[in-house]
Amino acid sequence: MASAVSKISLPSDSAPTAQERPRATTGILPCQTIEEMLRAGEITAATDVLVDQIQPASIDLRLGTIAYPMDASFLPGTGVTVLEKMRALDECFEDFAIDLREGAVLEKGRVYVIPLLESLALKSEVAGFANPKSSTGRLDILTRLIADGATVFDQVEQGYHGQLYVEVAPRSFSIVVKTGARLNQLRFQRSRRSATPMPIAADEWQELLSSGQITHVEGIERKLSEEKGMLRFTVDLIGSGGENALIGWRARKHSRRIDLEKRDYDPLDFWEPIRFHKTPSLTLDPDEFYILMTKEAVAVPPNYAAEMVPYDTRAGEFRVHYAGFFDPGFGWNATTGKAGSSRAVLEVRSHEVPFLLEHGQTVGWLCYERMAARPQMLYGQGIGSNYQNQALKLAKQFRAFDKN
Repeated sequence: MASAVSKISLPSDSAPTAQERPRATTGILPCQTIEEMLRAGEITAATDVLVDQIQPASIDLRLGTIAYPMDASFLPGTGVTVLEKMRALDECFEDFAIDLREGAVLEKGRVYVIPLLESLALKSEVAGFANPKSSTGRLDILTRLIADGATVFDQVEQGYHGQLYVEVAPRSFSIVVKTGARLNQLRFQRSRRSATPMPIAADEWQELLSSGQITHVEGIERKLSEEKGMLRFTVDLIGSGGENALIGWRARKHSRRIDLEKRDYDPLDFWEPIRFHKTPSLTLDPDEFYILMTKEAVAVPPNYAAEMVPYDTRAGEFRVHYAGFFDPGFGWNATTGKAGSSRAVLEVRSHEVPFLLEHGQTVGWLCYERMAARPQMLYGQGIGSNYQNQALKLAKQFRAFDKN
């Protein structure tokens, strides 16, 4: 791939012919198919798409030039555009538009709707699914994709043609953003009767588990009985195991704003370290934000993509993720063909009442899906991935912290 500032080249004669294209299969579309979609005009943008927007199984979406402060979150509903809905909620909403071209502050506790630079003209068998990027989730920024006529967040219906918007709600920190900032990402999935389905079979799933391709942890036989495609993960509240071992972070109530383009912020200016003390448990305070990590190392082999999904709320009223996409190659060791040392980072909030979380408690699932084709690039392999081989790691805006 070219450098981060390179533009996607879209020559009219570069798309493969029908004879050259492999037979379409269902599944998550890989980077090379996303590039074909750009060439075909199924993805368009107000400014040139950059090479490094294309990830192994998704495309990064960029903020446009204007942010609209809103009094509440909303969905437009069937047959209604986002702009029509905003006008119905506040006919003067455009008078309060914030210019993002030179950078602007989005205050915590407020809701903003921002038109994205990218638009879509999808084929009838292709749908889109969005998630915050990893750094967005770790900064406690709630982002949700909104499409015209949408009745749910973060989904684009099959065959959608139109503009895309993102709802941005900073929770713990006020942030500085600029046009072109990338807060969320979009995956595409093909699903049609004429395509060749590629489900994860039971014996295939068992082989992935038993061979250590997606996780390695004591008691792997416990996982062999799990529902295919769903990997249970638990929380680590011991860390290195010694007294005062770092096990997590809690966002400070009062801190200065964070410029998303800057790096090397001191973690202690924004976060309180949480350390192991006597018992492997942690009481979550309502509406506090925590960064924790899984006990298990996890990986996503090249022919799969994964998404973190919540555990049953009957097990406790808490949320363990904002950014849920795991790309092909995450945590995967190409030399051994097995899971490496990468943990999944958990972005945790408790709701309503304090909740006691204990070491090894199940807090969520990784849901694995087949790729429609193996991506031509993988997470962590020469594409500047920030969180490969991670343990307990804050967003990329913060410098590394001495655990001792």
